[in-house]
Amino acid sequence: MLTRGNNNNMAQVSPSSGSIIVADWHRCKDSKEYFSKILHKKRRKNFGLLESPVMPPHVAVDTVHYKIFLSGKSGVGKTALAARLAGLNIPNMHYETTGIETTVVYWPVKLRENGRVLFFRLQLWDCGENALRRFDHLLPACKEQVDAVLFLFSFTDRTSFDDLSNQIAKWTGAPVGRVVKLVVGTKFDLFMHCDVAERDVRNFQETWSVPVLRVGGEVSDGLGDVASLLNCLAEHLWHQDCVSARRHSQQETGTVL
Repeated sequence: MLTRGNNNNMAQVSPSSGSIIVADWHRCKDSKEYFSKILHKKRRKNFGLLESPVMPPHVAVDTVHYKIFLSGKSGVGKTALAARLAGLNIPNMHYETTGIETTVVYWPVKLRENGRVLFFRLQLWDCGENALRRFDHLLPACKEQVDAVLFLFSFTDRTSFDDLSNQIAKWTGAPVGRVVKLVVGTKFDLFMHCDVAERDVRNFQETWSVPVLRVGGEVSDGLGDVASLLNCLAEHLWHQDCVSARRHSQQETGTVL
């Protein structure tokens, strides 16, 4: 298991897609041994807080731990996204999350530079919008030691898209510092009910310099549903750690000199 310092004081960095980890590695033959540890009968395993994939003794794989907060208006699909990323059943009916719910996701990646394989342990924090308003202690708990924030909006709800700037503002500056920030547009496949145009999304990306990812409503049992989003998140998180390590090393060198 690897230990890491918190990187909240680091600036947002945006690596190009596939520059750090091998894209679509889950489709490669040499990944099967690793992905088989997060699957059971071709479906995703449900990992509890104290559980983890078990590899054979001769296969050494480090695990890196990250805390991810899901931010967005009520009804945009935060709970559904957490379930999708973990391979759990998505609720058929919407309900407001009454407090903080956490979901553990394990995802193996292969680093492009040296071929090293890592297990990313992503602990997703989901808190209902009304609960955040009612209880002052919930948001500080969600912000503590957080590594990344996924800002959600729904392509079928224009107000959720317009609210993104307010959502991001809550996570900018002291005492939060800098974390990885990604935007996820849900219900992307509901074209007949789309309230957010692609030009609006492009303008948002240019203004805020935050990547926008898209997920639909349909779900299959395959890994392809979540691979793109999880790989993007893993790439940004690992890049942030590398930048942090380099700067820390430079600071130590400067102190010695």
